[in-house]
Amino acid sequence: MKDCLFCKIIGGEIPSNKVYEDDMVYAFYDIEPQAPEHILIIPKKHFESIMDVTGKDFEYVDKMMQAAQKLAKEKGFEKDGFRLVFNTGRDGGQTVAHLHMHLLGGRSLQWPPG
Repeated sequence: MKDCLFCKIIGGEIPSNKVYEDDMVYAFYDIEPQAPEHILIIPKKHFESIMDVTGKDFEYVDKMMQAAQKLAKEKGFEKDGFRLVFNTGRDGGQTVAHLHMHLLGGRSLQWPPG
């Protein structure tokens, strides 16, 4: 999608601090971190939200989860824990209309989140 912020990041039109990339997924540091480590993991295929993923396209979500697991291990979060978040829609706090998952770690995270 030509006007999508995250599609432009994937395409290299907008710079990002990339931490991971494979054939289906791109991950980079959030510019407004909510934890010492705050990484956004996005599919390279455009979906507005998790509600737009169907059938075979769930392989993108699987790849996002695999990337989250890999990054959590690399960052040393697997022992003390971390949080994965999909914000969906306006009331869910989604501010960019491209499916993305937040990986937050590096401190104790409280509940409820907000």
